[in-house]
Amino acid sequence: MRQRRQQPAPARDQWVSVCRAADLAPDTGVCALVNGEQVAIFNESRSRSVYAISNYDPIGGANVLSRGILGSIDDEVVVASPLYKQHFSLLTGACLEQAEHRLKIYPVRIHDGEIQVQTVF
Repeated sequence: MRQRRQQPAPARDQWVSVCRAADLAPDTGVCALVNGEQVAIFNESRSRSVYAISNYDPIGGANVLSRGILGSIDDEVVVASPLYKQHFSLLTGACLEQAEHRLKIYPVRIHDGEIQVQTVF
């Protein structure tokens, strides 16, 4: 009987390029498929930061958060869901209106002009 070789899991420090930083307009989001998961990536101009969260809106039940509107509530950088307008923190993934909902957040960086998401999931 022939044994199947298992594929090694991605290294925790492996980064996947999803787009060029110049291709992501300020204060907008894009969706990228990373390791089979939809990830919403945002370019927030005020803080000059990029953020990556799950694209799945648990309240609306759809992959739409990359189309949400960026803003802030107090000092919290948020995205408003395009469906029911709940606000999700881009730092923690917490829903500000309904604390029982929390999104997955992903390490993200700009490296050599590319936006990259770390494969830790």
